Amino acid sequence: MTVSPVELPLVYQVVLAVLSLAFLLTFVRLLRGPSIADRVVALELMSAIAAGFSALYALATHQAVFMDAALVLALISFMATVAFARYLEKRNLKGGKKEG
Repeated sequence: MTVSPVELPLVYQVVLAVLSLAFLLTFVRLLRGPSIADRVVALELMSAIAAGFSALYALATHQAVFMDAALVLALISFMATVAFARYLEKRNLKGGKKEG
């Protein structure tokens, strides 16, 4: 079952607009930086927003498989962010330059 944007209820349209704006602003932050940590946080937020898109699509089309995809995307994104934070912590403990 496919749903065109015209058929979506008003709430779904508003949420889609807000998620789109958030994605755009986060993409700007990803491009501008200034530090690598800012960019990683922006990338993690973009994946959370993508999970939101997937969840919204699952609700709009009544297909639960997209909720599973949103959950997997959010978990993988979280684990990648934790791994990057551990990398930064170890690098700073070894006397590397500080981020930020």
